[in-house]
Amino acid sequence: MIKLFKVKEKQREIAENANGKAPVKKQSAGELRLHKDISELNLPKSCSISFPNGKDDLMNFEVTVRPDEGYYFGGIFVFSFQVSPMYPHEAPKVKCKTKVYHPNIDLEGNVCLNILREDWKPVLNINTVIYGLFHLFTQPNHEDPLNPDAAAVLRDNPKMFASNVKRAMAGGYVGQTFFARCI
Repeated sequence: MIKLFKVKEKQREIAENANGKAPVKKQSAGELRLHKDISELNLPKSCSISFPNGKDDLMNFEVTVRPDEGYYFGGIFVFSFQVSPMYPHEAPKVKCKTKVYHPNIDLEGNVCLNILREDWKPVLNINTVIYGLFHLFTQPNHEDPLNPDAAAVLRDNPKMFASNVKRAMAGGYVGQTFFARCI
C-alpha cells in the first residue's frame, strides 16, 4: 500500500532543499486577511500606523492618534494592537499605551469600544477600529465608561472635564493620579 501523505511530504522536502532556501512559513487566514486590511488602510490624516517588531510581524503593531479637534486636540496617544490568527472571527486586542484621562479608557489602557467587544463582526476591519478610536477622542462617551470618575465629570461639569484633560495632557495630577505629558 502506498502511503500518499508520506510521498507528498517527501516531495515537499525535496522541493524546499532544491531551492536552497529556508522553508516558507505558511500564513494563517488571519494573517492573510490582516495583510489585506493593512494594504487597504485609509486612515484619517491624524492617525498613523507603525510596526515596532518590523514588517515581518504584522500581527502586532501600533497606531498613533493625534486628535485635531475636541478636548484632546494636540495630544499624542499610542495604541498597541495584537491580532489573533483567528482574525477576523476574533476582534483584535487593543490597549492604550499612553495614560489618558478619558471616560472610555481606563488607567491601565483598556479601551471601551463596542466594536472591540460585543459588536465585533468579521466584516469589520482594522480601518474601522482605528476610526472608532479616533472617534473616542472627538466624541468621548460618558454613558459607557471604563473610567467612571472621568465620565461623571464629563456629564456633570464639562468645563472641569476640559480643564482636567488639559492638565493631564500637559503632564500633571488629576486627583491622586499622575499623567505623563502627551502633547
